[in-house]
Amino acid sequence: MFSLQTIFGSGKQFFTLLDEAAVAAHDSTKALYQMMKAADRQPALDAFKLARQRERTASEKIGQALVDSFMTPLEREDIEALGSALYKIPKQVEKFADRYSLATQHLAHIDFAPRAAMLEQAAGVVVEMVHGLRHMNLDKMTVLNEKLRSIENEADRLMLELYRDIYSGRLDHLQMFLLKEFFEILEKAIDRCREAGVVVYQITLKNS
Repeated sequence: MFSLQTIFGSGKQFFTLLDEAAVAAHDSTKALYQMMKAADRQPALDAFKLARQRERTASEKIGQALVDSFMTPLEREDIEALGSALYKIPKQVEKFADRYSLATQHLAHIDFAPRAAMLEQAAGVVVEMVHGLRHMNLDKMTVLNEKLRSIENEADRLMLELYRDIYSGRLDHLQMFLLKEFFEILEKAIDRCREAGVVVYQITLKNS
């Protein structure tokens, strides 16, 4: 006799696929940070495109698994929301890398590494949170959620410092434009991490 678990599936594949999506997103931020702290800062777009493709593949598998599965370990809407939030992280990182490759000659004087490091940290926290969905430990998830919030707050503070530089009068118009555009892309990428973390935290609240 087949058990219900055999017929419907245990749903573990969803946790695995969400883990894969989160790790792919994190890897894209790692590639960006490594590029920004390198001496020549030459863009290596293959690393970003590979991470994005892994994320896209995981997202497609999640969608197909939702179609194929009768039962899911989490509500379908929550799985879809988290998959969508994770998908947006490497998309934003790749946007930065693609544009950076076109403007490298104008950006040698700008140090993106500290902000890229914060983005990498935020994506790392998201990986921990997504992996924690297996256990639904609200206390641990609350700590991680607060850590992600702190990174976001620090990023906001650094953005204020950036605007101080922009309006200082020391930069020409092109430098002002590029500085604002690229830091805003990084800020949005951190926001994407925060959004993914919020979805995970809400799922945990609902199921703990």
